[in-house]
Amino acid sequence: MTVSVKDEEQILVVPTDLLHSIGYFQGFCAEPSRYARLFEPVNLRFARRGDMESNPDFKQLIPYMLFTHRDPDGCESVFAYVRGHGMGESRLHNLMSVGVGGHINETDYARAVGSKDGRDIYREGLLRELHEEVVLESSYVESCVGLINDDQNEVGKVHLGIVHRFELEAPCVT
Repeated sequence: MTVSVKDEEQILVVPTDLLHSIGYFQGFCAEPSRYARLFEPVNLRFARRGDMESNPDFKQLIPYMLFTHRDPDGCESVFAYVRGHGMGESRLHNLMSVGVGGHINETDYARAVGSKDGRDIYREGLLRELHEEVVLESSYVESCVGLINDDQNEVGKVHLGIVHRFELEAPCVT
């Protein structure tokens, strides 16, 4: 069996039991502030990605970014794309998506200038993923609008999406 570099990556996780103790939900939850405890340093740890991709005892925190634009007539559009085969998670190939995102890793911790605050580490990862995933040629207003939990499929059992909405001034995202 070949071990990939991606499997060796150290990613940010929280215990699934913590999510359940705060308030279990399935699908979308529009109360992100309710889950602030997930980002407390005592609840976070970095773990080997290859071990976490099939371990439902932990949830990988994934910033998930949506890009919207409202034209002068009030018509709102949402950026969407089909996930290609060149993308990391093979279980998601060929599926339509309205968001982009990825794992928080130890390089994000280093960029947070050694901060012990989980929100700083998470924020660094979100910004890195934003710059890796899209070309954004518009000013925007960003807000955290909720969380996605889907324990009904193998990918969702080990991931927790933190949904951020980017309201773009112009529809310029690729």
